[in-house]
Amino acid sequence: MTTTSILRRTVLATALLAVTGFASAQTVKLTLAHGNPPDNPRHIASVKFADTVKAKTNGRVEIQVAHSAQLGDDAAMVTALRSGTLDFSANSQGAVSSTVPEFAALGMPFLFADVQKAWSVMDGAIGKELGDKAAAKGMVLLGLWDNGIRQMSNSKRAIKSPADMKGLKMRTPPDAVTVDIMQAMGADAQQIKFSELYVALQQGVVDGQENPLTNISSAKLYEVQKYISLSGHKYESTPFLMSKRTWDRMTPADQKVVTEAAAEATQLQRRLNKEVDDKLVADLKGKGVQIDTVDRKAFMDACAPVYTKWTSGPIGEFVTRVVQAAR
Repeated sequence: MTTTSILRRTVLATALLAVTGFASAQTVKLTLAHGNPPDNPRHIASVKFADTVKAKTNGRVEIQVAHSAQLGDDAAMVTALRSGTLDFSANSQGAVSSTVPEFAALGMPFLFADVQKAWSVMDGAIGKELGDKAAAKGMVLLGLWDNGIRQMSNSKRAIKSPADMKGLKMRTPPDAVTVDIMQAMGADAQQIKFSELYVALQQGVVDGQENPLTNISSAKLYEVQKYISLSGHKYESTPFLMSKRTWDRMTPADQKVVTEAAAEATQLQRRLNKEVDDKLVADLKGKGVQIDTVDRKAFMDACAPVYTKWTSGPIGEFVTRVVQAAR
């Protein structure tokens, strides 16, 4: 066999390896991106996932974690996952639902009594079905992390009833259900990237916003928002996703490692998110923010049209099943 023939076979073998799987002896470098700051449970769980994968592969698979939307906003990350230019993302329910509409069903207004009920629904048949639908769009659902029960804040006045929402400019993420909820309550919904939210609130581009207390605290939104209302108007998950293109290049052994590490990270993130959220009311009061409860029934009544719209829409049958599972 000539030297040229040997070289050609070596090149061919290397190319086949790149297509069919990661080399057992090579160091594989992957990237995980998300939009939250380093002290957020989303980042802590992401680092835990990366460390676990590295440990279980004896350092062969290294995952770099890019926080604070360094690689773009959630929508951009979803696009990158599908194209294979990003390997992992702890993303947002709203951005993912733009590609897999069924994820929006988890955000129906006042659907879950608490986060534990949401987790039980997501860990059952509903979560499996969402995983199947994500795979069809080029993404592997590794876990449904927690983004908590969402509350409202603003700089104008206390919000206790839907009447208090009239005329308020409320920022929402790119999530159709959240927009519908804010409009049903009487607010003017405006979409702004989370990375730009602090400045938008500070400059009065919008009056308020809605987020879990964890995000309000870690992004220091309380510095530019005097009032927080414990509306609990919706729940949101954090889909933890992997590019199917990256997944398909992995060996079965590495896929198993990733799956196990993701399960551990999911439990950690949920626990941390709940622990932080439980103590934040007192913490935020200590920072001089006024915390108010709301007329929950009045808000629920105001949001009735949201259910009518979504249960009769394109994913209405799935929405109905999620509602039944929750209740």
